[in-house]
Amino acid sequence: MTLKSMTGFARRDGTSGPATWHWEVRSVNGRGLDVRLRFSPGYEALEPKVREAAGKELTRGSVSVSLSVGRQTAQSEIRLNEGALAQVIKAAERIRELTGGEPARPEGLLSLKGVLEVADESDTPEAVEAAHAAILVSFTDALAGLVAARSAEGARLAEVIADQLIEIERLVTAVEVSPARTPDAINKRLKELVGRLLEADNGFDPARLHQEAVLLATRADVEEELRRLRMHIAAARDLLTEPGAVGRKFDFLAQEFNREANTLCSKANDPDITRAGLALKVVIDQMREQVQNLE
Repeated sequence: MTLKSMTGFARRDGTSGPATWHWEVRSVNGRGLDVRLRFSPGYEALEPKVREAAGKELTRGSVSVSLSVGRQTAQSEIRLNEGALAQVIKAAERIRELTGGEPARPEGLLSLKGVLEVADESDTPEAVEAAHAAILVSFTDALAGLVAARSAEGARLAEVIADQLIEIERLVTAVEVSPARTPDAINKRLKELVGRLLEADNGFDPARLHQEAVLLATRADVEEELRRLRMHIAAARDLLTEPGAVGRKFDFLAQEFNREANTLCSKANDPDITRAGLALKVVIDQMREQVQNLE
């Protein structure tokens, strides 16, 4: 079975240089696809690609994506700013010429601000680009985990719905074979009703009474509802194996199930059929609750 749920959760961790990160991706029911992002400051540039990736894998659901990024001990190195040093030497030589002082000493030159720089290797454009690429790969893995979780939950839902369809079919069969639906049983009930009416008032027109009896028998017939319920059961079983997102179709079909069950209960004129109809409504309501979780 290929059903997918809209409920799932996945997390992934990763590192690149001194950068460490933690992804959390979770989804719940939603009318459409709503992706909400919460990233550590400085990583907003990743948001468009994350949304694009999520849109390719998910069709429905309210999806929350969080990215937390930290840093391990930075790998730093001291670099000589040769351009700044050249300017300092030139200025120091000019000062010596003007003042007749001693030549500038190397340790003095190195102590000047800007001559020596402490550089973090992770701050280079190349390192940042590499970290971003690794973080996106990690998100792809987290997204795959979410899809797998939704598929696993969908498989469990498919089993539950399949069992509910079996119960619906059993109840439909029980109504179909009910002794209350035989012509003799219907004829007996009509005779009893007509007899009570005639006892109450002898002024009934026989022709009109016959028409009312026929109309009453027609209204009490649930054959059409049973036939449509059978069709809905077949359609629901087809949806259980249909690829892609079928949640909206299943939701509409569940409403049709409920409509037929309501009509059947309103027409029921026998205790056994009424009990079966009420049990049918209970199972259909339970199925509708499960269908709300489907993608």
